[in-house]
Amino acid sequence: MTDIKKMAKPFGWLFALALIIAIIGRIGLGISGATGVLAFDYISASDVAILDVICSILTGSAFVAFLFAAGLVLCVSTAGAVLYGALYARGDIKANPATAFLAGWATALVAIICLVVLALGILSAVQMGSMSSKLPSMPVIILGVIIFAAFLGTLLGAAAMVVCACVAKARRKGSLGAKLAIALTICGLVVMVLTVGTFASLNTTAINLPILGAWFVADIIMNLAILFTARGFVQKAETVSLDKDTQAKTTQPKTTAQSVA
Repeated sequence: MTDIKKMAKPFGWLFALALIIAIIGRIGLGISGATGVLAFDYISASDVAILDVICSILTGSAFVAFLFAAGLVLCVSTAGAVLYGALYARGDIKANPATAFLAGWATALVAIICLVVLALGILSAVQMGSMSSKLPSMPVIILGVIIFAAFLGTLLGAAAMVVCACVAKARRKGSLGAKLAIALTICGLVVMVLTVGTFASLNTTAINLPILGAWFVADIIMNLAILFTARGFVQKAETVSLDKDTQAKTTQPKTTAQSVA
């Protein structure tokens, strides 16, 4: 019974965070549906969005397999941000924008590799042959994956730094779960808007590269803004904690001397 009581609050916050993500995602889907970004009809003969064409080649079993692959990618990405925050909370590392970005970049790269490994087993030899004939050379693909992973690294790095900021503020006062919930709501809404915009510019019959590029730039700028803003919160919380520790150390000798006198 004691263990259950100790588990109740942390798991309650976990479920609250999941519900916040679901609500923000539902809002994003509502916006996408209202603006025509999401397709709810069967594929027509013409004017088909690119992602709809790609997904139409999947059978039911292949689609389920891709759900597993996507789930693995999301788990790895989430675990990377949580692990960075846990290492900071334990005192093993310092919250630094450079290391947060590198951790996010590496995490995104591994997640993409896992996705490729599974995709090679999901798609048939005919499908792979058809796709490979339309793809650029292998060095270009590898370079593109590295660059795309770096783009995702800004998002994951920002998420990791936000976790560190919540940990640092919770050390001073308040509940870590509450701070995570507030940060998730604020940052989640911002990321949702950018994700809908980026997805809308990508899922079209003909991609407009300038518009898509503008959304990618906006994504990167906002991710970096979140990253460095969170770093500012970490520095502020650490400074306050350091001042309190210094004040406690300076007052302790006086108290000891008075008690001796």
